[in-house]
Amino acid sequence: MKNIVFLLLGMIFWQSAISYEIKIERIEPMFWWAEMKNPNLQLMVYGNQIAETKVSVEYPGVQVKSVSTVENPNYLFIDLEISPKVKPGTFEILFQQNKETIETYSYELKQREKSSAERIGFNTSDVIYLITPDRFVNGDPNNDEVEGMKEKINMDNKTGRHGGDIRGIINSLDYLQKLGFTAVWLNPVLENNMTRSSYHGYSTTDFYKVDSRYGTNEEYKELNKELDKRGMKLIMDMIFNHCGSEHWWMEDMPMPDWINHYPEYKQTSHRRTINQDPHASEADIKAMVDGWFVRTMPDMNQRNPFMETYLIQNSIWWIEYVGLEGIRQDTWPYPDKNMMATWTKQVLEEYPNFNIVGEEWSMNPAIVSYWQKGKNNIDGYKCYLPSLMDFPLQNAVSEGLKNEEEWGKGLIQIYESLANDFLYPDPDNLVIFPDNHDMSRFYKQVGEDVDLLKMGLAYFLTTRGIPQIYYGTEILMTHEGDHHGDIRADYPGGWDGDKINAFTGEGLTAQQKNMQKYCSTIQNWRKEKNVIHNGKLKHFSPENGMYVYFRYNKNETVMVVLNKNNSEAKLSTERFAEIIDGYKSGKDIISSKEISNLQEINIPARSAMIIELNK
Repeated sequence: MKNIVFLLLGMIFWQSAISYEIKIERIEPMFWWAEMKNPNLQLMVYGNQIAETKVSVEYPGVQVKSVSTVENPNYLFIDLEISPKVKPGTFEILFQQNKETIETYSYELKQREKSSAERIGFNTSDVIYLITPDRFVNGDPNNDEVEGMKEKINMDNKTGRHGGDIRGIINSLDYLQKLGFTAVWLNPVLENNMTRSSYHGYSTTDFYKVDSRYGTNEEYKELNKELDKRGMKLIMDMIFNHCGSEHWWMEDMPMPDWINHYPEYKQTSHRRTINQDPHASEADIKAMVDGWFVRTMPDMNQRNPFMETYLIQNSIWWIEYVGLEGIRQDTWPYPDKNMMATWTKQVLEEYPNFNIVGEEWSMNPAIVSYWQKGKNNIDGYKCYLPSLMDFPLQNAVSEGLKNEEEWGKGLIQIYESLANDFLYPDPDNLVIFPDNHDMSRFYKQVGEDVDLLKMGLAYFLTTRGIPQIYYGTEILMTHEGDHHGDIRADYPGGWDGDKINAFTGEGLTAQQKNMQKYCSTIQNWRKEKNVIHNGKLKHFSPENGMYVYFRYNKNETVMVVLNKNNSEAKLSTERFAEIIDGYKSGKDIISSKEISNLQEINIPARSAMIIELNK
């Protein structure tokens, strides 16, 4: 009987020990680099009852500053201090109980491939090509469906996954380079292991892993190496406001305030102006910032110091690992604005020549300019964000081209939008664009009028700022409905069996081929034109259905004319004497037409001319 009792007690003890077995499941970031400017690194450790351990490290130049436990015993946060003189290498992190090591993790400090100063961000010399990866090219059909990934391929569903991937983008780089693009911005490629509608990428379920249906982390890095070979740049789409509702940590969060309003669902008010409003109530601020974007996108609490550090380090990790030249930050005004200022400051301290663009979808330039680095705001808020998406200009160009010419409508809308540049500390560093993945395609906006589309593109490619073009614009892609799945349609030629192939030209109409040539002509010319990249801009109020502006520096002047008239117009240049004086001839780079007399120029109907002036 006594033996049976001891046996039962032993079984109970064994079962208890099994249930409390300490085991590491994740450490993030998984590795880091030597010689980073910031000596501080915080590791988030996740594993069963890991908080019950003591942590130690023995490696020259690496010191454990502190170890923080939180409400959930399955998490530890380890703060390391890394000496500037530390040697790259691998060291063991020891997890101990009663002085006995029960878990180890081999942590690597890698050698950096480039110094911080060598990481040059996208700038005014670039033209950015925006791609929705799932809808561009299926380069590797073997990753269309992956074990463990919840949503399978379904090309008949406009919100389903269609199979585009990183390999397909790599295979298409020669085509993009030939068209004159110098940078690529991909909609998010990180894991979105959601049950449905995961193709868009904005519901992250793992911040350190590329979605396996797009490829691997290594392929993402390979993409940038291939871009580097072509003198092109890579911009990563990031989301700090929210994660996916099926993110791995949602089942076992570090602490109660990791997610705002959890476990309840409370949608954001979307009243973004609370960030600037001097009269805003605390209730309204909280309703906007802490609310969830949608039910499947839980709102992360950036005021939590561990969350703040996690997100900042994650972005630096991707910059260093992949070799990024830029970040586009989604839903900029929704996270805590003080954390976002800290993030931009820390990233730019590490990479002083890097560039980041934020999405503030407002038509009011006073709202957009509030966020740009160098802005003196009345409330004292200081942000370090270098660039923003210029939504006010996008709207003005779309409306200005399609509206009839009146006193306050038409081309004057473009002119007056640009006149608001006094609000921006650095208007040249704004990203300008005819459309993107969240709005109707520009071709659709201007009534599928090819002439208006061409005028719009000529404008965006020659005015101040950094132009971004959405995939398919160069072949007149359009859509019937306005569902996101319609706007983000499959690129023709990206799938085996496509009858139309934009890459080879097979099946394209003459008009589509002409559009490709139009884009290629302007963009390849633009590559070498410092006067467009960094020259000053002077514009003249539109008259008689024509808008004229100049880009100029001490060496060169370019004249741009937009003519909305339905017939050829004679443009007298007398009113432009302050800038055109001394020039005698010119050449239109679009048509290659020589212009021998600058006093009066014939401008073809409903077209743009980009004229290099000669003395």
